[in-house]
Amino acid sequence: MNRRSFLWGMAGLISASGLPFDAFAAPTAPSIDPGFRLSDATAQAGINFRHNSGAYGGKLLPETLGAGCAFLDYDRDGWQDILLVNGSDWPGHKRDYPSTLKLYRNNRNGTFSDVTHSAGLDLEMYGMGAAVGDYDNDGFPDILITCVGQNRLFKNTRKGTFIDVTKSSGLASRQAMSTSALWFDYDRDGLLDLFVCNYVKWSAEHDVFCSLDGKHKSYCTPEAYRGETCWLFHNRGNGTFEDVTATSGIFDSSSKSLGVAMLDYDHDGWPDLLVTNDTQPNKLYRNQRNGTFKDVAVDAGIAFSAEGRARAGMGVDVADFDNSGNPGVAITNFDNEMTGLYRLSDGGDYVDVALPSGIGQASKDKLGFGCIFLDADLDGALDLAVVNGHIDDTVRNVSGVGYAQPPQLFLNRGKGTFVDVASALGGGFSQPKVGRGLAYGDFDRDGDLDLLVTTNNGPAYLYRNDQTAGNQSLRIRLIGTKSNRDAIGATVRVFHGASNAASQSRVVKAGSSYLSQSELPVTFGLGKQDKIGRLVIEWPSGRTEDYKNLSAGRAYECVEAKGITGLPGF
Repeated sequence: MNRRSFLWGMAGLISASGLPFDAFAAPTAPSIDPGFRLSDATAQAGINFRHNSGAYGGKLLPETLGAGCAFLDYDRDGWQDILLVNGSDWPGHKRDYPSTLKLYRNNRNGTFSDVTHSAGLDLEMYGMGAAVGDYDNDGFPDILITCVGQNRLFKNTRKGTFIDVTKSSGLASRQAMSTSALWFDYDRDGLLDLFVCNYVKWSAEHDVFCSLDGKHKSYCTPEAYRGETCWLFHNRGNGTFEDVTATSGIFDSSSKSLGVAMLDYDHDGWPDLLVTNDTQPNKLYRNQRNGTFKDVAVDAGIAFSAEGRARAGMGVDVADFDNSGNPGVAITNFDNEMTGLYRLSDGGDYVDVALPSGIGQASKDKLGFGCIFLDADLDGALDLAVVNGHIDDTVRNVSGVGYAQPPQLFLNRGKGTFVDVASALGGGFSQPKVGRGLAYGDFDRDGDLDLLVTTNNGPAYLYRNDQTAGNQSLRIRLIGTKSNRDAIGATVRVFHGASNAASQSRVVKAGSSYLSQSELPVTFGLGKQDKIGRLVIEWPSGRTEDYKNLSAGRAYECVEAKGITGLPGF
C-alpha cells in the first residue's frame, strides 16, 4: 500500500502542539449573514464547457490533475473574459469530436460568447494550466498553456486573434508534464519572464502499474515517478526566451511541482517565488538580485509541515491576509494533511497557523486544489476560497472520503480566525464537486469579485458575487511604462479610517491558485467607508507614487509616471 492509500485510512493525526486535531474544533458557519451571496451564473452567462481528462480506464496519471482557468481582458475593452483549459483523448482512444480549450468574450451584459474558433484557439492539446501576461509590452495579454508534452505560447495579435509562437519564441525545446506557470519580471528590466512548474517524469509508454488491492490498476501517486525540475525562461525582449534554469539556481530534479506564487518575502523590492511540491519539500526561491535564486524554504519554515513532513502541495496563494503588510501564504494539501495557512513571524520565519485559525480542522478531511485570497464580502479583510476533490473515484471504497467534495469559503473574522460560510452562500456553491482550478474576477463590473471553478472531467462553474451588506470597494488597474506593461509585481497600499490608521495591501500578480490565474486589477474592500485617505503604489521599476482622497465605489486606472484617472462605473 502506498503512502497516500495509507493516508486515506488515517485518522487522529497529532498536531505539532502535541494535541490531537480534535482539540481544535472546526467552527461552524456563523448565524449572522455573511454579507454576500453566490449565484450560479454559468448557464445564464452562456458558459458551456466540460473538461476532458481522456480517461478510458487506463488510469493514466495526468487524468487525475484536471485543468485550470483564467480571467483575462484579451481584447482590452475593460471587461474580464474567460479562458478554460482542456485535456484531450489519448492516442488510440479518440472520440469523433475534438476537445479544445475555450475562450469566452464578455458581452458586457452578463453573458459571454464562445470566440475560441474565431480567435484561433480551437486547437487540441492535453492542456493543464494557463498563465496570462503581456510579454511583448504591446498592451494586449498573451497566453501560455502548460501541457502534457509541449507547452504552447499564443501571442495576441491585437485583432481579436492569437497565433502560436511556441517555436519562434524558443519555448519548443523542452517537453514535460507541466502544471502551473506564471509571468514575472525577476530581473526588473521591464520585460516579463516565465516560470513553469513540472510535475514528474511520465509518459504513457512508461506508465507505472499501481494498485490498492494488488489486482486492479489505480492511479499512481508521485512516489512512483522521478521528479522533474521547474524551468525559468528569461525574456530577451525580441520575442524570444532564453532557458536560464541551470544558471539561475532553479534547477532541482527532485521537485514534483504543482503550484507557484510570486511574493516579496524579504521586502527588498525584488520578486521571489514560492513553489509547492507534491511529497517533496516546498521551495522558496529568494531573488538574489543578480539573476540567480537561492532556496530558503527550510530556513523560512515553509518547506515542511509543522510535524516536519513534506505534504502534497497542490495549490498556493500569497496575500496580506492579516493586514500586517507581510505576505501570508495558503497551501492546499492531501486529505488528512490540512490546508496550510502561514503567517510571517517577527523573526522572519513562517509559522503555520491553520489550526488556531479554524482552517486546519475544517480542511482535515478535504483534498484541496485551487485556492485564492479575496475580499469576498468587501469588509477590508481577505478571505480564503478553496476548491476540493479527490484524485480517484474509488477512494470512497477505501476510507469513505468523497471523490466529489464541497468547496469552502473561509470568511476572515479578524484576530487570526476564519469560518467556512460556503453553505450559507447559496447558488449551489457548496455542492460537492471534483474541484481543481479556481480564479476570481469582476466579470460584471459591479465592484465585487466573482468566482470561476473547474472540475476534473466535469463542467466549469461561474459564480456571481452579490453583495447584501452594502459594503463598498475600490478597484485599481495599473499600466506600467518603465515597469512591465501589466505592472506584475507592483504593490498597492490603501490607508483609510481615522487618521488613515488602517491599511491594506495588494500585489499585482500572475499565477497562484492551481493551474489558474485571476484578473490583474486589484480590489480593496472598504466596508461602509465612502473614501480612502491615501493610496501608495510601489512599481516594479522602483518608482513610488502617492495619491490622496479617492472615492469608494469607483474604479481607477493608473499609468506609471502619468497619473491616475477614474474609470466609468466599475
